[in-house]
Amino acid sequence: MNQHKDKNTLKNWELVTANPNYKNWTWKDLFYFWSVNIQSIIAFSLITSLYLIYNLNSLVVFIGSLFGSILVYFFINLISIPSQKHGLPFVVILRSSLGFRGAKLFGLIRSLVGIFMFGIQTYFISKALGYIIRISLFSFDNTILDQDLFLFFFLGLNIIDWFAFSLAIILQTILFSVGINFNRKIINFSGLIVYAGMLIFFLIILLSDVKLIVSSFANVFVFENFFKLENLNPLLTVTGTIFAYFSIIIVSFGDIARYTQDKDQLKKGNFGLIFNLIIFSFFALFIVVGSDIFLKQGPDAIDKIFTNPTDIIGKFDNLQITVIALIFIILASGSTNLVANFIPSQYSLINTLPNKLNLQSASYTIAFIGFLVGIFWLTILSQIGILSFVDTLGSFFGPIFGVIVVDYFFIKKQHIDNKDIYSTEPEGVYYYTNGWHLKAIFSLFIGLIFSASTIWNGNLMFLQSFSWIIGAIISSVIYYLLAEK
Repeated sequence: MNQHKDKNTLKNWELVTANPNYKNWTWKDLFYFWSVNIQSIIAFSLITSLYLIYNLNSLVVFIGSLFGSILVYFFINLISIPSQKHGLPFVVILRSSLGFRGAKLFGLIRSLVGIFMFGIQTYFISKALGYIIRISLFSFDNTILDQDLFLFFFLGLNIIDWFAFSLAIILQTILFSVGINFNRKIINFSGLIVYAGMLIFFLIILLSDVKLIVSSFANVFVFENFFKLENLNPLLTVTGTIFAYFSIIIVSFGDIARYTQDKDQLKKGNFGLIFNLIIFSFFALFIVVGSDIFLKQGPDAIDKIFTNPTDIIGKFDNLQITVIALIFIILASGSTNLVANFIPSQYSLINTLPNKLNLQSASYTIAFIGFLVGIFWLTILSQIGILSFVDTLGSFFGPIFGVIVVDYFFIKKQHIDNKDIYSTEPEGVYYYTNGWHLKAIFSLFIGLIFSASTIWNGNLMFLQSFSWIIGAIISSVIYYLLAEK
């Protein structure tokens, strides 16, 4: 169906209230959504490192992780209510708070961060895919990789790397651009299959030496002296670290919440975040400790334990296990890329040019820019400190959350005018000052100053894990004081 294009409207089929037939997400779907958010190499390494490398009390890590996930649960439920109730994505809700032009600008910032991270994540997915290609070629002919064709590098990539990266971009774009119903199937399949894979590796490792591995795993959990005052700072650090990991998801979670059946399913499904953190932590920690024993490095050599799954599988002298593990890593990383980076970027890009972009064209735009980011990541982007710039843009996310929540619950009293939300007419409720809500935007920038200061001010870097929350609190208070008159 071709949508009617009117230069004076902000309507787009992807941005209007969700089709009731598509509001079919249940708590089970949200459970898998949260599972794919945590099933990544970064989360695997992060969680196992907290338990094994930093010499922290195990109960401190566990309680801190729970506190972090509970904080995320609280913020997620707040930001998802307007989207679930009105069936609108994050950027459309943003129009009611910032004005339609303000929503375009700050929605674009969300998409730029998402696209950049999509490109980087795809680069690492392609590395795993490249390993599989190399293993396949080596198995076919163990001298083929010595050919000149495979020894020529351009931008740090050889022909296998270029093929793997291009294939990763193309496959993700094709799969992710089909629509939300197909995305839901991808998420559910990936969440289930990755846990199945972790269960298989769990059993393989466990059965190799049940008594020794269980004993070594139990030794990780040291609960003595938990109530010492000196544990307070590590507890806050772990809480902030876990929260920071999930924080990029929070502000645009409405893109998913709009498709849930009702509030009860939404809140019940969001508990999946906490359960998944516990389940994934158990599997990840057991696999790391068990692999260390399995590889005969010794249960007491904690400083030598590998916490990165790619490092672990690299030590297994078994091509079949290596290939299977790499496939699971690709599935997990790809689905995380979908929910954390691709979907939010789609809606935000469409909102920028609602009369010109649709789901497919927005997806191709993401793919093109993500391709450029990926191919220049190794040789240029990773060398110039661009992640600090991206983190600075991400510092807007907490303040944006603060303004949306205060505006919707305290200023608008949970009311949105579905007609004016798509209007560019001066008499529209959300026109504000030529499409900009100046009070809200001023609040955002004040929140940004406090949030970004934890990145650029060396004396405040210890607060970086809480920069999102700091920005949200500052912007929400300032906005409420300015708008409640």
